[in-house]
Amino acid sequence: MQIKAMRDVFLQSLYEKMETNKKIFFVTADFGSPILDKIREDYPNRFINVGIAEQNLVNVATGLALEGFIVYAYAIAPFITMRCYEQIRVNVSVLSHVRPMNINLIGVGAGVSYAMSGPTHHCLEDLSIMKTLPNMEVFSPSDYMTAEAYVERTLAIKKPKYIRFDAKPMIALEDEIQDFDNGFRVLQNGKKLAIISTGYMSQKAMEIVKDFDITLIDLYFLNNYDKSKLKNALKDIDNIITIEEAFKSCGGLDAEINFNFKDKKIINLGFEKKYTFEIGSREFVHEENGIGVDDIINEIKKVI
Repeated sequence: MQIKAMRDVFLQSLYEKMETNKKIFFVTADFGSPILDKIREDYPNRFINVGIAEQNLVNVATGLALEGFIVYAYAIAPFITMRCYEQIRVNVSVLSHVRPMNINLIGVGAGVSYAMSGPTHHCLEDLSIMKTLPNMEVFSPSDYMTAEAYVERTLAIKKPKYIRFDAKPMIALEDEIQDFDNGFRVLQNGKKLAIISTGYMSQKAMEIVKDFDITLIDLYFLNNYDKSKLKNALKDIDNIITIEEAFKSCGGLDAEINFNFKDKKIINLGFEKKYTFEIGSREFVHEENGIGVDDIINEIKKVI
């Protein structure tokens, strides 16, 4: 089974689109990758590196979007969301109420995919703060196939989007994705319990649920999924566990499910509202915050 990074597959697809779609413009905050080097070399007139200046990144991207370009603004996830949050709020969210624009904010390093870099590079707040903005679609893929499938949507939908990529290469959780615009997919069917997860936590949950009679749902559109179809998928299940690599009870995935599924018994798993200064692997950081593999299995056993 192939292992690929979300950003590499997404950027490769975008690079191929740039040959025929002259409206695509790419802006980065001094953050690169091999495929990004190809974009810069082959399309220098539609590529800008603004330097380590995320506020300016959003300002430049907004100006280009207002001129009719399809803009992709690219930086490390905690910096593109939090260092320039006011610019995103005013220039993108507020302005898009009155001026349609196609601007795609790409953040790489979701959750604790930069585990060894400590709390400055952990990105645990982005789901909450970006989901609260009007007009902003939040996309949280769990593998490179969902990342690639999203490219067409970024081109077609003239609205702001936040794209939350993991920094690490991962396997594809399915051979193909059907009904992508539903905003979620059922990775395993079961009767006793449903786990709803997003991003990297869907990868982790996939390994855990193989041993249990559990439905696993990967929710990749955090605020723009088909609610009626998700409710139908859960109609025979009474208990739900949400799992996210973000602060729990702070407006992220758990808030979305708690609000829309009040008829279910729901357990929310995520990071406690504190920063982790101890350095270790991703699983070490998870264990320090109560969402290690054993922690999740123990919660499952309490329900089933």
